[in-house]
Amino acid sequence: MMRMRARLLVLQVLVLALLVVLAGRLWQVQVVRGQEFVQRATETRTRTVLVPAVRGQILDASGRPLVRNKTALVVSVDRTRLARTPDGGAGVLAKLSKVLGRPVQDLQRRITPCAPKVPKPCWTGSPYQPVPLDEKVSTREALQILERQEEFPGVTAEVHSVREYPGGRAGAQMLGYLQPVTEAELEKREGLKASFSGVDLAGRDGLEYVYDDELRGKSGLRRVQVDRMGKALGVEEQTAPVAGDTIVTSIDSRVQAVVEKALAHAMKAQPSADGAAGVVLDVRTGRVVALASAPGYDPAIWAGGISARGYQWLLSDKSGKPLVSRAINGQFAPGSTFKISSVSAMLRAGYPLNGTYDCPGSYMVGDRAFNNFRGQGLGTMSLHTALVKSCDTIFYRAAYEQYLKDGGRNPKKHPKEIFANTARAFGFGKPTGIDLPGESSGRIPDRAWKKDLWARTSAISCKRSRTGYPEEKDAARAAFLKRLALENCTEGFLLRPGDSANFSIGQGDVLVTPVQLARAYMALVGDGRLRSPRIAWAQVRPDGTVVKTFDVPVVGKLPLSEKERLYIKGALSDVASDGTAAGAFAGFPMDRVRVGGKTGTAEVWGKKDTSWFASFAPTDHPQFVVVVMVSQGGMGAETAAPAVREIYEGIYGIKGPAALPGGRPVSRLPRFAPDGTVIRE
Repeated sequence: MMRMRARLLVLQVLVLALLVVLAGRLWQVQVVRGQEFVQRATETRTRTVLVPAVRGQILDASGRPLVRNKTALVVSVDRTRLARTPDGGAGVLAKLSKVLGRPVQDLQRRITPCAPKVPKPCWTGSPYQPVPLDEKVSTREALQILERQEEFPGVTAEVHSVREYPGGRAGAQMLGYLQPVTEAELEKREGLKASFSGVDLAGRDGLEYVYDDELRGKSGLRRVQVDRMGKALGVEEQTAPVAGDTIVTSIDSRVQAVVEKALAHAMKAQPSADGAAGVVLDVRTGRVVALASAPGYDPAIWAGGISARGYQWLLSDKSGKPLVSRAINGQFAPGSTFKISSVSAMLRAGYPLNGTYDCPGSYMVGDRAFNNFRGQGLGTMSLHTALVKSCDTIFYRAAYEQYLKDGGRNPKKHPKEIFANTARAFGFGKPTGIDLPGESSGRIPDRAWKKDLWARTSAISCKRSRTGYPEEKDAARAAFLKRLALENCTEGFLLRPGDSANFSIGQGDVLVTPVQLARAYMALVGDGRLRSPRIAWAQVRPDGTVVKTFDVPVVGKLPLSEKERLYIKGALSDVASDGTAAGAFAGFPMDRVRVGGKTGTAEVWGKKDTSWFASFAPTDHPQFVVVVMVSQGGMGAETAAPAVREIYEGIYGIKGPAALPGGRPVSRLPRFAPDGTVIRE
């Protein structure tokens, strides 16, 4: 009995102690820290949500849309409301999966907030912002959701603005695409971080990337009243978003379509061709009229988020890597189109402009004979004829003589390297500065480059000189590669005689991009000034006001006198009528539009030749420079030159309606109405 009373006493004391602790805690919360908690509760009554702005359009020179916005049905999910359902939204997502035809796991990942260890895709936006799940919803799918809202709490199907590409595949690499904003990008770009709405997309390539800030616009603001559980009660304040500005480009969509079609025909005519590029520049202004790369792809693939499999396809060898722009990123040996630089180097070295030169079938460079095309000797000729007939041996000799003057295998302390330095003065070996991201620099090999290459690769070359190439099935090729490895191991740091000869005709280690070559020809047939090409022409506000125009900067001057430049231009003016491109232009109305240019056929180890044709027209007062490159396309006159002919026929309407009825690029900006629409004239 006594033991029972003792236990009851202990229990009473324990209960009393708990009541005292509870009372003390209640007094602390309500009295001591009451004001603090009231203030915290007040602070959580509003939530700020940034409302994304409509992205600006990208137009061609006449105001035709290259990239515009269209309305689309977008299914979104309110995560907060979904979480309040009895099963945390699992049942809703299961039903939504059946309607959209997408796995539940995929939908779940997309609404999961991003965190360091959370796999992509995940949600980077505000918890008070609906999470878009699908931007390619049909009306039927949307109605299934809207008509059965009791089964889809927190799910909406609304009209949103998404990107549309009226030209389809045309200029896809140039225009670029949009992707969700990453955390790293937010940290790097303060302006973007300040206006990020949580659902914004950022430019990832092309013009969308370069002019992302101009196109983005300014997000709106909405302050939402919420209760202490986070449920929205109403809108306290709202500021409308400001649409992004329009970018007017110098691209002519009609010419762009002509170039795309010509590249497609060129690749179809050469089954071995694995890529092509076309560049059209306005000689008068330095602006880009068309820029194409093949194979292409439909940029609409990015809408609503691209799958990992789709992205890998864009970069795969099987698809031809359509995401890569061969116009600005493709680096190829230019072949004889490079001779405009080599003949200029000869003039800089003191060879007479009006002299005569022997064109034998072959020429000994060191202990090796370098042959003319098909070993044909063409006799004595001028530099004019050397360009028209594309004599190689004249350039071999000049380059080898300058190599010896620089000391040959034992170079002088400060060699002149006239051929390499002249090429750099033509803009080769460095990016043109075109307003597109990721441009390649090409390569101008000189003595310093050889030493640097040897330092980076000699260990591998020396190892291969001992082990050989057992994985190579062709015994003759394996033996050749082993000998080459030994040579590169022991003297790879030296510029060899053959290197100088190959350089002079745009072979060997010389690499250029199509846009570099087009820029060099534009300077040659224009005013002699080297410009950084521009695609963007003007930035226009949504109300039609022109904010600014984008100038084309002059970045250099060709190392030629006016007399020398006109001499070379005059020689190139005969190539399509009497030279190496005469066959490709047979029957072309030269009396109406005279075309000049230079063919190029560049050898590639283990592959078919790279086909080039760099051109300009009309020859008396050039308006356009057109360059076409076809990888594994064979001879320049065989594939690239016919493609260039097709482009000129389209521009001038020789076989149908003219892409440019006046035969000139558009020279003034389109006019805009106060509502931002283009006034058609």
